[in-house]
Amino acid sequence: MAPSVWRLVFSHRPAYLSCMLDAAIKALTDMLRPPLRSVLIKSILLALALIVVIGIALQRLLSSLAESGATWAEQSSGFAPHSAWAALAWFLSIMAGLGIVTGAIFLMPAVTVFVGSFFVDDVADAVERRHYPVEPPGRALPIITAVVEGAKFALLSILVYVVALPFVLFAGFGLLVLFFANSYLLGRNFFELAAMRFYPPWEAKALRKRHAGYVFITGMVISLFVSIPIVNLATPVFAMAFMVHIHKRVAAKRVALIEPARRSSLP
Repeated sequence: MAPSVWRLVFSHRPAYLSCMLDAAIKALTDMLRPPLRSVLIKSILLALALIVVIGIALQRLLSSLAESGATWAEQSSGFAPHSAWAALAWFLSIMAGLGIVTGAIFLMPAVTVFVGSFFVDDVADAVERRHYPVEPPGRALPIITAVVEGAKFALLSILVYVVALPFVLFAGFGLLVLFFANSYLLGRNFFELAAMRFYPPWEAKALRKRHAGYVFITGMVISLFVSIPIVNLATPVFAMAFMVHIHKRVAAKRVALIEPARRSSLP
């Protein structure tokens, strides 16, 4: 896929970059307007709550494992006093907490995808009403469908993070692996969610595959956004609003290709 992606960038650079920039600016400004402002606040609160719950659960689990390990080592070895093993357990608990904070930064794409699935229609409806009022609105996506899609991509994002983690720790190119993997996953997920408001799931996925290079490049915009601490809490709303515009552009191109062929087939 890589050669076709870069060929797409360089052969159509002005048009594609202009479209992405316009979509990003519209998504950023729309987030601060009343229709999406309340959605943004709810999205941020849900993301924070999710991060806190995951962090507390993991911290307690790792602390318990550290204490159990220290107790087992003390009973097995017997060459150090209890206070030394207790200090080691405390140190490991602190390190585990710091690791969770650091890991939360890298796990934001997974949180973004899952949280975003709850606000697909809220964001898309507001964007479509403001920027595409004369076009037929999309159909509301069943919440179960959206959440299931979000959960699948969130788990896949976590799997990518786990696979790439050793490369992040021991080699700098692991960050590039994460960036490009997140670009693919975030672009794919939010584009398909935007498209499924207008097409059946299989057709939305087929549309994404036909424009895989462009969707991947637009996913880089979301991946850059999600890499900015604090600001990335707004990623679910930004990504969905951004991809509504991108889908509209792709859909318009699709109609432009279909209509001439349909006319030529008429007697």
